[in-house]
Amino acid sequence: MRKYLLIALVALILAAGGILFYLSRPDVARLAEADLEGREPRFTEPRRQIIPTVAIAKPVGWADGAAPVAAKGLQVSRFATGLDHPRSILHLPNGDLLVAETNSPPRPAEGLRDWITSKLMGSAGAGSPSANRITLLRDGDGDGVAEQRHVFLKGLNSPYGMALVGGTLYVANTDSLMAFPYKEGETQITAAGRTIANLPANAPNYHWTKSLAASPDGKLYVGVGSNSNIAENGLDAEDYRAAVLEIVPGERSVNIFTSGMRNPTDLAWNPWTGALWAVVNERDMLGSDLVPDYLAEVEFAAFFGWPWNYWGGYEDKRVQPERKDLREYTRRPEFGLGAHVAPLGLSFTPGSALGAPFDHGAFVALHGSWNRKPAAGYKVAYVAFDAKGAPQGKLVDLLTGFLNDKGEAQGRPVDVAVASDGALLVSDDVGGIVWRVSNPAAPKAAAAAVAATE
Repeated sequence: MRKYLLIALVALILAAGGILFYLSRPDVARLAEADLEGREPRFTEPRRQIIPTVAIAKPVGWADGAAPVAAKGLQVSRFATGLDHPRSILHLPNGDLLVAETNSPPRPAEGLRDWITSKLMGSAGAGSPSANRITLLRDGDGDGVAEQRHVFLKGLNSPYGMALVGGTLYVANTDSLMAFPYKEGETQITAAGRTIANLPANAPNYHWTKSLAASPDGKLYVGVGSNSNIAENGLDAEDYRAAVLEIVPGERSVNIFTSGMRNPTDLAWNPWTGALWAVVNERDMLGSDLVPDYLAEVEFAAFFGWPWNYWGGYEDKRVQPERKDLREYTRRPEFGLGAHVAPLGLSFTPGSALGAPFDHGAFVALHGSWNRKPAAGYKVAYVAFDAKGAPQGKLVDLLTGFLNDKGEAQGRPVDVAVASDGALLVSDDVGGIVWRVSNPAAPKAAAAAVAATE
């Protein structure tokens, strides 16, 4: 009898091991990256993952003299080095550059999911404590290298988005929108900031970054990511999240402007239409080919489907209870950027002197995938726009080479901004660098004139 029990136990262990092996096998992409880009990306059937595909590029940093690879006709150089996890950047009217040296606030470690999240962040190079400061970089002699560096603001709480409106600098901490007095040319702000509005930062604060843009009439727009992948923490945890909020500083009012965006990581104004646009990180664990991250116009009262739907009406059956009544109201994004590429930075081309074919569209920083095999993103790409201000075609590589031949991350691009001389500045949080992409053939006078009309 004992013999048969042992045989049964071994068989059970082998069966359980086989099931675990099958479930833990990574889901491999069946479509090319370009198939998931553009106005009409392809869609596969969802391949639901119980154990997620985890394929994070190990962060190794840049060797001396190493650099990303710029598109033909362009060159890349180091504008600033030695920064502590540089993320969002803001180009100021006098040519200075503000860089948020920041990281996730402390996260709870109460269960298996929290432990896994912390391990994933650490393996992606995002496990260090946040510096919680904004640094000012100044290239006073115009040689393309910031020879001055100043701690502009400190004592913040995982700061991210920044916007300048007249004499006020607005900073989006992870939990609050702050206002500071700004005077052009000064290298430090010592005045205490004013809290304009509290922002959602409820535990576990799954998406901690808060993107920020200011409208010409002084209204502020804050991108707030969801507190989960597909609302598994409950809808109460998503209050005022997965949305773009509209804030009027004088009135201290906070309203939901656009909803159903899982994580709107950056906001920028389309110069040809005057509308607000966003890059958005979509949901995970539906396979390496789903769901495309996207670029979209942020319209008042628009609903982009999260968590129930994606891309204008595809249902996510994992979300219960279902809300089929919302499908007809789900807005479709304008442009797919690829699945799991993690777009974090967005900047339009006016002021840029990079030249054709990068002269009428948008620059997008793709931070790179963790839930896809093979890896995707890890580059800065360009999206062409037509004369009416609508995106066209496929992504065009602008800055690549962030992954080495071993698939390790030498760097990861985060944000993009056009400098006064027409160059494109790119923050790299793994490398601790701000890169400068320029066109050596662009006449300096012409580049300055273009920048002056920005």
